[in-house]
Order: sequence, then C-alpha cells, then structure tokens
Amino acid sequence: MSCALFISAPASGQGKTTFTAALARLLVRTGKRVQVFKTGPDYLDPQILEQASRRPVAQLDLWMAGEAWCRHQLHRAAQEADVILVEGAMGLLDGTPSSADLAATFGFPVLLLMDVAGMAQTAGAVASGLARYRDDYQIVGLVANNCASPRHRDLVAATLSPQLPLVAAISRNEAIRLPERHLGLVQAQEAAAELERCFEQGADLLQETDLLRWLDSLPPVTFALADEVQVQPLLVGKTIAVAKDLAFSFIYEANVQLLQAMGARLRYFSPLDDTSLPPCDALWLPGGYPELHAERLAANRSMLAAIRACHAAGKPILAECGGFLYCLQSLANLQGAAFPMAGLMPGRGVMRERGGCQGMQAAPLPEGVVRGHAHHRSASLETPQPIAFGQRPNHPAPGEAIYRTGSLTATYLHLYFASNPPAIADLFRGRHVR
Repeated sequence: MSCALFISAPASGQGKTTFTAALARLLVRTGKRVQVFKTGPDYLDPQILEQASRRPVAQLDLWMAGEAWCRHQLHRAAQEADVILVEGAMGLLDGTPSSADLAATFGFPVLLLMDVAGMAQTAGAVASGLARYRDDYQIVGLVANNCASPRHRDLVAATLSPQLPLVAAISRNEAIRLPERHLGLVQAQEAAAELERCFEQGADLLQETDLLRWLDSLPPVTFALADEVQVQPLLVGKTIAVAKDLAFSFIYEANVQLLQAMGARLRYFSPLDDTSLPPCDALWLPGGYPELHAERLAANRSMLAAIRACHAAGKPILAECGGFLYCLQSLANLQGAAFPMAGLMPGRGVMRERGGCQGMQAAPLPEGVVRGHAHHRSASLETPQPIAFGQRPNHPAPGEAIYRTGSLTATYLHLYFASNPPAIADLFRGRHVR
C-alpha cells in the first residue's frame, strides 16, 4: 500500500505542475520512492514531472484508456512506490471525464491548490463549495498559492473547517516559475538546469511548511484489480524505430510500455542528428515541435532519404501531429520560412495564431477504432482526401483528418495505444496496408 494524493485546482493556471514537481522533489530528497501520474492527454507536464521525481510519468485518462488500464497502472505503481501523486488537469470539475471523476473512481484524497492572489475569505468559500459540490470525492486540504503575507494566510485559514484545513501557504516567488512557450511548458530536455533550480527552490519552500507531516497522516490507498489486464504478444519479433529528440518528444509513456509488453523492440533515433534509421520493421514518428527545428530537419537530407526509403519499402509508418507535418512536402517555421520535409504525402504545414481541431477524438482506422487527442497550432494545406475523420465524443462535427498513403498512416491525432492494442499491433504489422 502507498500514500496517494490527487492534486487539483479550481482552474488552469493555478500552479499545479510547479507545486507537484516541487513536492515530488522534496519527497525524493527525503528518500521516498515517488510515482507521479498526469491526468489527461498531456506531454509537457509529464516531462517536467519525470525530471522532478526521477521516474517515468504516465498519463491517466478514463476516456482514452479506460478504468481497467488506469487501475492496472496504479496497482503496479503501488507495489513499487512509497507515495503516488496525480496531477489533475484544468479545474477539478472541468471536462468529461473530469479530474473529479478520476479521483472519485479510484478513491484519491484531493488536495486543492488555489492561487489566492487578489482574494482572502473568498478562497475558503470556493474551496468549501468544491468540497461540498459532490459526495463521491473528498477534498482533504487546501494549499494557498501566491500568498502575500502571514496576515493573508490567516484570513484564508480562518474561513476553513477542521475537515478542510489550510495545509500550506506558498509565498509569491518568480524563482520557481516554470518556463513556457506557445503550446505550454518548455520541454524538460531544453531547460534541464533551469528546471533543477526551480525544483530545488520549490522544495525548499515546501520544506518550511507542515506539508510533509500532514502527508504522513493520510491513510494508505489500495488499488485492487477487478480483472488483470492481459496484453497479448502480438509484436514479438518486430522492431519499431521511434523518433525521439528535441523535435519529436510527445510520446505517451503508456504507449511505450504497451509496445514493449506486446513484444516489440523499440529503437530510438534522432531525425535532427542521425543520418540513417536503425534496422526496423516499422516506424513511429510522434508529435513534438518540428516547427522550431524545420531548418535543421530539412538540412538532414540523408535522414529524409532514409524515411523515404522506409516508405518506399512498404514498412508501416505511423505519423502523429508533428510527425505528420514532417511527412508533408514542406513545413513553415514560426517566422513563416518554409523548408522541404520528407514528402511522403502531398501537402504543406504552416503555423497559425490559434489552435486547430482540439480535444478528445476516436480515430476510425481500418485496423479498428483507437482513441486519442489533438492539440496543435499549425494547419496542413493541400493534402489529399482523408480516409476518415476523428470522431468527437461530445460533438457531431468531424474531427481531425486521417490519411493513408501507401504504408503511411498520418494524422494530427496523438493515439493512446492502450485503447485498442490489437488495432495498434495490426497497424505496426501493416495488416491493412494495400
């Protein structure tokens, strides 16, 4: 059994990732084995939290992965970790399913983090309202972030009940603010030293509070399995080359775990720096920030030739979001300069001011329906006719286009492989490629 805590907030932008990372680092400093999870389809927060906790961070999402897979992940973590932390997404009740749904499903005690700048007694009213709004989760404490003074802290604390105490008050401190860019936080590998300073200073701030003593008072949480998740060895003997570098890093940890559990050998390579692909039977080009590195990607002509040769040989290729842009004929960077890409399919990628077709969607592939998510600030133009469109769970309008050109499957969608392992196995085996 492990101590477990779900960290949520009334809204986005309250400081959840900064706080979760600082708490994880503080626990690691005390010798605890900490396993962090992130709610929902997020890539950047898990990179930050992985560096802070020094363990891989997986996503938990009831719609994309299902309850059984999430419970399996939590059960396994409880066998190895002393403390399990789950960072929520958006506000506690936002989304379908929401952070509250996830906390309620698995019985997590919820720690509410609130930016109290510009309010005092109102913070207690909001926290108490969220605590009473539903009876299937329990908010066990409040952390007041951006607290201006001891008097400010006392005003917030005075409005709370013994069942919902003020666990900690964190003063305003720009030194612990995490770096950001157009899609969210900066990738951990781009700012490792700066992040280390943020983690350590954040841990120092939390160490001055009663947070650790309060955490030790929480009862342990168990995650009993109703049915063991069985993964079939459908990819035994298959080697999948996976792009992974500064341009391509949006990789669900759960996807990696599933491919390996199905027997696949994964070989990582860098489209920025390597000149050839590793020997492989299939290729996975995940999302990332190719628009930030378009000139370097275009200059690596030997890698582009290797990608084209892989496609010409009929080897299955899955290209998601940034990987999809890499497969087009050209990609324009943030300044509008266009550079040639792999050209596995017609079309060009351009950046734009607002997001595209965002949110959860199911991809109706020839191999089967696989659930996923889209989030991007680019557009693809002059592309061929899609074979299908993503299906949104709460809206009838068509979602992201899904393309198939020879052995290439390309889309803006990031697929969550555990939603349909047999379909993913068939995709990487090329079972439905004509």
